[in-house]
Amino acid sequence: MTDARRWLVLCWASALLSTLLLALHVPAAVLLGCMVCAMALAVRGTTLAVPRTLFGWGQGLLGCLMAHSLQPQHLGTVVQSWPVFLGATLLLIAASTALGWWLTRRQVMPGTTALWGMAPGAAAAMVVMSESYGADVRLVAFMQYTRVVVVTLVAALVTRAVVGPLPDGAGTLPWWPPTAPQELALTAALVLGGGALARRLNLAGGAMVLPLVGAALVQGLWGWTPALPPALMALAYAAIGWSVGLRFTRGILLHALRALPQVLLSIALLMGVGLATGTVLVLTTGLDALSAFLATCPGGADSMAVIAATSAVDTGFVMAMQLARFLVVLVAGPAVTRRVAQGSVPAGPPPL
Repeated sequence: MTDARRWLVLCWASALLSTLLLALHVPAAVLLGCMVCAMALAVRGTTLAVPRTLFGWGQGLLGCLMAHSLQPQHLGTVVQSWPVFLGATLLLIAASTALGWWLTRRQVMPGTTALWGMAPGAAAAMVVMSESYGADVRLVAFMQYTRVVVVTLVAALVTRAVVGPLPDGAGTLPWWPPTAPQELALTAALVLGGGALARRLNLAGGAMVLPLVGAALVQGLWGWTPALPPALMALAYAAIGWSVGLRFTRGILLHALRALPQVLLSIALLMGVGLATGTVLVLTTGLDALSAFLATCPGGADSMAVIAATSAVDTGFVMAMQLARFLVVLVAGPAVTRRVAQGSVPAGPPPL
């Protein structure tokens, strides 16, 4: 089979699986569908690879999406109650770091992989950043998306038990809503310009971080927002999912499956810390229990946003807590993982 036919098969399979996952309301459906299909091809020995430029553009769009989440009203909540946010955020990050250190000491994952895999930030962002700092991006993706799926399903079940089922149309948007040309031009400038500058400066993670910073600045200073139609974001998720999935080998996949029980145990313990933190918030701030639970869930901020937006909770508080944690991990993550990894017993490389 030629490479062109392999790409065609990959595109069709990814579209079918992503559509199914979207219908089932699985979080990060497009990215997961593309990554799983790419993994299936990769373990059969395919030589396909996503061009680095396309992968960089996907990272840039992801950075713009992260900036879009940094709404002033949410950040204002953080400033007003900064001791609560700081304490809860640092506790959850400390717990995730300790669990990552434990997995590294037990040689479940190599190098800094477990630390990035347990980092409670935005999953796609953690996967992208981890590669820039020497972690095995395939295993980081495996850990991050296992946690996102588990945490989101638990959060959805808890929310359903408390307030009833979510509306069928929750989170549903047209693939290409009416979009101003200048907003698309801003998106293109941030993604293309940020990617080119990152390559020129050889900046680790720059293809995502520079568009994120640029979008946040123009959004905060002038109120300009880059356009991010769902169809365009689906292409970005496909580029990231395929890029990660096509790097898998049979040995890496078997290594991930052998590590699954310990990864699930770590996820359960991290969720336990989040639940304990939420309980403290309820007792000390008077916040309702469901809002505190969603705010301290160590899942994806986007998934928690959908659940919070369709439930009778303090959405501003939930999003502010999730975004505060993401920002701390984004800024401090590289230094923390490097420092902790230096004190860990190095794990051997996973099988190729």
